[in-house]
Formats: sequence, C-alpha cells, structure tokens
Amino acid sequence: MNIPRLSLFGVSAAILTVACGLFLTCNFRAIAQDTPELISGPLTPPTAPSVEMPPPESVQADISEVDMDAIVRVEVDTKQPNYRVPWNIGGMNSGNGTGFLVGPNRFLTNAHVVSDARLIYIKKMSDPKPYEARVVNVAHDCDLALLELESEEEFKGAFANLQPLFIGGIPKLNTTVVAVGYPIGGERISVTRGVVSRIDFRTYSHSSVDNHLSIQVDAAINPGNSGGPVLQNNQVVGVAFQGYSGAVAQNTGYMIPVPVIERFLKDVEDGSYDFYVDLATSVINILNPAQRAALKLPNDGVGVMVAEADAAGSAGGVLKTKDVLLSIDGYTIASDGFIEIGGERIDLNEIIERKFAGDTVDLEVWRDGAREEITLELKRFLPYLIQASQYDKQPNFVLYAGLQFQPLDRNLMAAHSISDLQTRYHYTFFSQDEIYRERPQVIILTEVLPDSTNTHLKSYIHKVVDSINGKKIGLVQDVHDAFHEDHHEDGYEDFHVIRLVGEGRPLVLKRKDSEAAHERIKSKYNVGFDHFIEEPEIKQLKDTLAPVDEESETEENAGPLKEAA
Repeated sequence: MNIPRLSLFGVSAAILTVACGLFLTCNFRAIAQDTPELISGPLTPPTAPSVEMPPPESVQADISEVDMDAIVRVEVDTKQPNYRVPWNIGGMNSGNGTGFLVGPNRFLTNAHVVSDARLIYIKKMSDPKPYEARVVNVAHDCDLALLELESEEEFKGAFANLQPLFIGGIPKLNTTVVAVGYPIGGERISVTRGVVSRIDFRTYSHSSVDNHLSIQVDAAINPGNSGGPVLQNNQVVGVAFQGYSGAVAQNTGYMIPVPVIERFLKDVEDGSYDFYVDLATSVINILNPAQRAALKLPNDGVGVMVAEADAAGSAGGVLKTKDVLLSIDGYTIASDGFIEIGGERIDLNEIIERKFAGDTVDLEVWRDGAREEITLELKRFLPYLIQASQYDKQPNFVLYAGLQFQPLDRNLMAAHSISDLQTRYHYTFFSQDEIYRERPQVIILTEVLPDSTNTHLKSYIHKVVDSINGKKIGLVQDVHDAFHEDHHEDGYEDFHVIRLVGEGRPLVLKRKDSEAAHERIKSKYNVGFDHFIEEPEIKQLKDTLAPVDEESETEENAGPLKEAA
C-alpha cells in the first residue's frame, strides 16, 4: 500500500500559501474601500497548487553512504525432501543469495534463499572468509528470514563496526531505485538500476498462495539477487525476491516493500514468528444497480458483499452471506473492494495485512437493510496450508506391507503428478467446502511397493483413504493406529480392510501374510524407517473439526471385499 509520508515542509508551505492568500485578499478589499479609482496594470494569472516533487535522479540513485560490507553473500547447502520416496534422505543441492545487516548480528534475506538449508555461510565483500550462520526466524508466507552468525565473537570481529542499513519508506512511481546483490554472472557484488513501475498486491511465488503488497521494478532481478536490498537515497525501500524469466516478460522484477519488511521485523521481536492473519472471507463487488437495489443499498458506489465467511477464519460464525461490508477501521470500502488512504486507492485487505494475531478490526456492515457495527479478533487461517508449498519439513508418511500412505498437500500433488479427479477435488475445495471438518488431513494411497502380498492394487494409487479396519482416517496418525492397534471390521478379523472414497470394493490384505511381508518389503526396498508422523498445525482448530467416529463403516463405502492375490 502506498501511503505517502507526511512532509512537514509541504504542510508548512501549504499553510503559508493559504495564509498569504488570505492576507492579500483582505488587504485588497481594504484598498478597494479606501481608493475610489482602480489603477490599470498587468493581471497576474492564478498559480497552480504546489506539488511535492521527488528529488532528482542523482539523489534517488545515491548509495554513497551505504557500506557495501553490510550487504553480504549468503551461500547455502540444502537437502531437498523426497515426497516420492519419503524414507530417503533426499537430494543435496547448493546455491547463493544476498542478505544485509539490519541490527546487531541480524541479517535480513529471503526465506527461499535459506529454505531446507543444512549449512549456511555469510561472506562480506572485503573478506574472503566464510562465516557460518544459522536461521533465527523464517516467514515462508512473506518470503523473509533473519540470519545470525553462529559465533558472536566472529560477528564482533568482522561486522561490529558496520552500520546496519536504514529502512526507509515506499518509493513513488517512476522514481529510480538501485538493486544490490550477488547475482549469477560473477562472484563480486553487482549493482543494477531501474524505476518503480507498479505498486500492487500479487502472489508471492515462494508459498504460491500468499498475496501481499509488492513493488514492480525494471531493474534486473536475477538468481542470486534474492534477499538483497533495493535502495533509494541511501535507504532500503525493498528486498529483491522474484521476477519473470525473459520468455514471459522483459525487465520485470519485484521487491518486498517496507510495510511487509517492518511487519516481519516487528513480529519476530519476541523471538518467534506468528504468521499473517486473515479474514478468510470471500467478497463480491456490487457495481450493478439492480444488485444494489436487491440488497436495499443506495446506489452510492460503497460496499462489497460477503459471499462466504469460512468457519475456521476470523469472521467464521459472525459475518454472513449477503452481508455488505461498508467500511473497515473507519475507511469507506468502495464497491470494487478498494479503500482510500492518503490519496491512494488500495485493496481493503491491506488493513488486515498490517495487523497481528489477536488484534481486532472494526467493520461497518449492512445486514437486512440496517447498519451494524462488528468487531472481529484476527487469527491465522490454517486450512489454506494444503495449497501452500512447504519447506523445512520432512514428508509425513506411513508404509505398511508395501502400501504407502501420505497426507495431501501441494508438495505431494507435484511430486506424484496426481490427476485423479476425486483427489484433486479434495485438494482444490479443501477450504471452500470445509472438507477439513471431517478430514483435517486428506490421506492418499501414493504407492504400492510390489510384493506377492499386495498384487493387483496399482489401480488404487492416488485415491483418498476413507477408513482402515473400520477406523475413520482423518490424520496420518490414524493410518498407523489402524494397522498396529486392535482395529478390525466385524466379520473380517483376519483381514486388513482399506476403504477408499468413491470405490465400492475395498483393498484387502491377510493380516498374517501382511505382517511377514512388511519386514520382507522393508529389506527388499532398503526402507530405513516405515513411518514419520508429526502433529499437523490444522489440529489447532479443535472447535471446528468434527468429532471422529472410531468405528465408521458407512453404507456407501461398504462393499464386497477384494483380496489382493
């Protein structure tokens, strides 16, 4: 959001201009009363109101006061998780990005620079020595991270005399900025220049689902620039973080603006990151006069209609479909979903963007032909995580008798190239249709390691698991419990019965055979461990999740048994 800073000089000049205008007007009237004759002379045309002009380009592009040693090269060795073979260690990789000093032993960079990192080194321009560093805080939802040197003594010896870079404000459109970093093409520091071409909300590619304020520039933002400062007049006005390839768009890069940076730094002051909050409410623009008349609204261009407020979101159970949001924290909401602050029109969500977990927001709502005042307490929206790219995590899974079960998320969809329509529905509409109420985790049969015990089951791969041995499956932990605890379907005590959503006939394994096969398969396929289970964050929605029916065989899923040959 582009909220121009208030200029005291501009205010003083404006007041002075108004004061002078009043003085001249009063004196002219006094002279007119005292002087019977008017003296002819040249007319002075009215002057245009003064406009605050940006400083000249030479000032905008000035970085002479920035110590380049405060802008560091970040070298990272990573371990990529393997979602196809989750018990494997995963592939090793390496890369580099940029960071810069923002406080005592605190370096700001992008989250994607240090995601899945196993070893991090920081180098400064004037010193070839690599300094081992670690992640202090990481925010994958806004692609920012804080690093520190492992050794305080090394920091004091190499960086203590350096001044942290000063965080400035939001640059104006068509002003010059300078991106500094360590991009591909060389080992030494690089400087590129461009202009601010757009300020808008857009998706941050690191998580793939989070939308925040971003600034488009035509300065070159290349691999390696990520995490580096974008400067104007010796101040940081953004952090370089993403761009288009030349095949898509030319000279188009993006930086994370100061409001997002400042929010992150404020959030981690207590040592932990608490994530962004969200209304989790979809709205519809109401520009059509007939729509407004149906809602008994005046045709004044104000308000957006609530389409749905997710039950797990901040507005769940409070806002209703057909409510019309008229204002947020006192700012009038136009019928296209924008508000005006400081002469700039911005998305209404920018108000929520600046707030933290536990903060409140005041809404003026039109409901059933009358105005109401509503205050909401803001919180994080967890169901969206199924569609967010995950980092710094080991894949959760359970392997039993060659059958591999994993929770559905974006990483899994990509790794297994899942095209099954039923599974894609659970992924796409997990939040919108509140699938998480019944299935906090959607468990998928992702692989069958061939063995004589589980033959002819490949056709069931990528299906959603409904129940195992009569136990409803809503978490990956349920899969482990269903196989290793005393669960069975009545009448089928000698079998493991696995029922899949949309499949009439279940998968069946003989218990006695599968127990022996499990160890044989582990040895045959070099399986070091047969499960890895963490408690999912979505379990925090205790009041929203439906109670689990332990023995939950339903008529629609009950069907004749199909034993593996």
